[in-house]
Amino acid sequence: MSDANTKDPVVPINAAKKQVRDGKSSATIYDIAKMAGVNPSTVSRALSKPGRVSAKTQKLIEDAAAELRYQVNPFARALPTGRTNTIGLIVADFTNPTFFDIIRGAQTTGTLRDYTLVLAESAESGSTELTAGHRMMATVDGLILASPRMDDDDIRALAAEKPVVVINREVTGVPCVIPDVHKGISEAVRSLAANGHKKIAYVGGPVQSWMSGRRWEGVQAACEWSHVSALRLESAKPTVDGGRQVARDVLASGVTAVLTYNDLLAIGLMRELQAGGMVVPDQISIVGFDDIFGADFTTPPLTTVRSPLGECGSAAATRLLDVLAGGEDEGTVRVETELVLRGSSGRLLS
Repeated sequence: MSDANTKDPVVPINAAKKQVRDGKSSATIYDIAKMAGVNPSTVSRALSKPGRVSAKTQKLIEDAAAELRYQVNPFARALPTGRTNTIGLIVADFTNPTFFDIIRGAQTTGTLRDYTLVLAESAESGSTELTAGHRMMATVDGLILASPRMDDDDIRALAAEKPVVVINREVTGVPCVIPDVHKGISEAVRSLAANGHKKIAYVGGPVQSWMSGRRWEGVQAACEWSHVSALRLESAKPTVDGGRQVARDVLASGVTAVLTYNDLLAIGLMRELQAGGMVVPDQISIVGFDDIFGADFTTPPLTTVRSPLGECGSAAATRLLDVLAGGEDEGTVRVETELVLRGSSGRLLS
């Protein structure tokens, strides 16, 4: 049947726009149909599967949709297709700059493939994270977990509902993107050892952090290779304040160099030690982890092990969208870390 046989009486553009305004609601395909002079079913075909109507009718419908500022409802579209074209991302802490580039990398990749990114935060809580995951699964097509705090079994349970990709954690049976810490940590320890440091502390992150454990293993291995003593200290929380709180333990340990779980801890530790009169790096060297935005704003600028965070976010989104498109799970993807030497490490040379 031709488009001409499916037309309804044309409603003037201004009248149709007034109808939408008076109704105090968003435009619908019925409003577009009235404005374009076609049946609602024709509008539905034109907006969901372009090419199924004539070019002239397509143009009429697109112009009407633009005039009415029509927005596609992803949940309505999901009814026949099962897809909302949204993916979820849960991070451990919105205020931690570590996640900024991860979010941006995932967002950029999703946008290029016509997906919208929806965010949630676990606030470093496994139970909060699990609750958020279940709620998001009801409305997204798949989920990315950045530095998850929940148990492996809970992650696999979510992955049984819809596709899941994990960043900064290795979970058997679930696609993962992991920074390989060994290269960057080895470079950091060798650099410290070359300056004569014989005793190095590692300030750990949250107990439930899988990545904190891997970084400690990397520090131990690198210190053993370089014939340097390694000591682990615990932080109250992976924040600037947590770094300040661990300063007393660092001083009591007698170490001359410190590697921290993340840059925020390193910055807080440096500030507290400097407030107490210590000179960095003359009296103690400090090395962070991740190379977050602002790591070079400190005095002296922070030496850190750089993680390719944006690449991790992009790779995770790519893998998730590939799986949604019918691709195969390729297991664990590892990306390299590297040492970024700045002013907070060095000296000693005794």
